[in-house]
Amino acid sequence: MVSYELARSTLIQERERTAVRVTYFDAANVDAGLPSRSSDVGEVLRSLDTGGDRYVLLYRDGQWYSRGADASAGAAVPAHLQEMTSQGEAGVQRIRQDGQAALVIGIPLSSGVFYEVVALTELDRTLQLLALVLTAVAIMVAGAGAAVGFYVTRHALRPLTAVAAAARNIADGDLETRLDPDTEPDLAQLSISFNHMADELSRRLQRDRRFAADVSHELRSPLQTLSAAASVVDRRRDGLDPKAAAAIGLITDEINRFQDLVDDLLELARSDQPAHREPTDMRQLVGRACRSRGLSEELLEVLPGTPEVWSVDRRRVEQALGNLLDNAVRYGGGPVAVRLGRAGDSQVIEVDDEGPGVAQDDRTVIFDRFVRGPAANARGGDDGTGLGLSIVAQHAAAHGGVVSVGDRPGGGARFRMELP
Repeated sequence: MVSYELARSTLIQERERTAVRVTYFDAANVDAGLPSRSSDVGEVLRSLDTGGDRYVLLYRDGQWYSRGADASAGAAVPAHLQEMTSQGEAGVQRIRQDGQAALVIGIPLSSGVFYEVVALTELDRTLQLLALVLTAVAIMVAGAGAAVGFYVTRHALRPLTAVAAAARNIADGDLETRLDPDTEPDLAQLSISFNHMADELSRRLQRDRRFAADVSHELRSPLQTLSAAASVVDRRRDGLDPKAAAAIGLITDEINRFQDLVDDLLELARSDQPAHREPTDMRQLVGRACRSRGLSEELLEVLPGTPEVWSVDRRRVEQALGNLLDNAVRYGGGPVAVRLGRAGDSQVIEVDDEGPGVAQDDRTVIFDRFVRGPAANARGGDDGTGLGLSIVAQHAAAHGGVVSVGDRPGGGARFRMELP
């Protein structure tokens, strides 16, 4: 825009100076050709070489003269310019005539006032072409600058993109992801620090898993002893007084809950192992999971196009489905449907219940360890371990899948497990 304005100002000023010089030259010829009042004004004006872009006017004795018989010839001269020339001052003014830009120059003479109207059509075309060229150049420069900037930015941020991708992989559970310090020497220190962080994180998780597994294993033997002793006492509950019988019942329930917690911790400790896929009849698997919990096999719905045999880890999927069914029984008013289907390249297991559902804020944390939703706290008492849904998420992740929860049409929750 600055270039255009500078060029435009320069061209207009140069055109004005040229037009003024030519007008003074023509005015001198007219003044010399009209020595007396009886001179033929039209003949004198026609003797001027004005070309096709200029025409001349003479105001003399209250009358307008031009090269032709044009009674309205003086209409092109602005009133302000006429007032200036009547006071003996020369002047220049830009106007628009018939939609075209023009320049009117007035010069007082001894025999009247000489005006010359110079068309600026060619100058307008030149300025339009200049504006078009500058606009095209600006667009090309902006496009080229954006392309170069995009390339340079991508090249400069590529190492950071690799770091972000590696961090994302670690967050998704791939603890073997590492960066090569030799790829980007400028970021070698960052790569080394990142790899050290990943190594420490991996070792920390392995220690936690080993600790959970060791503690769980160590607890199983005394728990089995306690469970056996409690069952012996529990069988003789009828011969005890009511307070002792109630105490024995509480002890038995807590031992069973403790046993479930130890089993869940053991399952989590070995959940980082890869899934052992094998052909599995999903109808039989769902039926077995329902029967073991006293649920009707009629809950199963198989959507059209769903294969009967899936390639999954049978033990993991059966436990994950069992946990979802237990969750529905405890906190969701009981399951109303177990659905098998497909979604693109994934196989889908859905469990619907008729409970209060899961609040939007709880849906992102309900699959974390030792997290229990409001329904569990309100309806389930303290009989759960808070690990059931976390185990479901771990088994889904071992298959490269995901688990989620949403609303069931008509009320309740719908837990959905997708297995590629």
